[in-house]
Amino acid sequence: MIIQIAAVSENNVLGKDNKIVWHLPDDFKQFKLLTTGHHIIMGRKTFESFPKPLPNRTHVILTKDKNYVAPNCIVVNSIEDALNSVPKNQDVYIIGGGEIYQQFLNISDKIELTRVHTTCEGDAFYPNLNPGEWKLVSENYHPKDEKHQFDFTFQTYVKNNLEHKD
Repeated sequence: MIIQIAAVSENNVLGKDNKIVWHLPDDFKQFKLLTTGHHIIMGRKTFESFPKPLPNRTHVILTKDKNYVAPNCIVVNSIEDALNSVPKNQDVYIIGGGEIYQQFLNISDKIELTRVHTTCEGDAFYPNLNPGEWKLVSENYHPKDEKHQFDFTFQTYVKNNLEHKD
């Protein structure tokens, strides 16, 4: 299954200047829980936003730069090569950024979205979801508190078609 995972504001902002614009520890925990042990596909800028590679995940970096090198990561130049780098019958997580989410949207099966209940300025955006293509199947609301500056909701969407695979 191809699963997108993202945290986005009400106006679909992912980040600004290659940084996340909020700090939500429970969102990080959810991300870690879901992606640990899996291949994660990301664009070069997303990879470069990390202080170091994320532990216990196989990083697949999609870039147009044919000479790009990232130690202990798989570097590819096409969506097909990215998907072919994942073992068969294994879930893969698409983790950003905005262009990568857009490129994978039509072939993704599921979206794990953290909707951050704020609007903000940004330069990276999550694509608009077509309600005819995506069905919201679960929501879990978290109010803001001393560790979380904004309310947020974990949302799970699945492709809205009869042949959807579980």
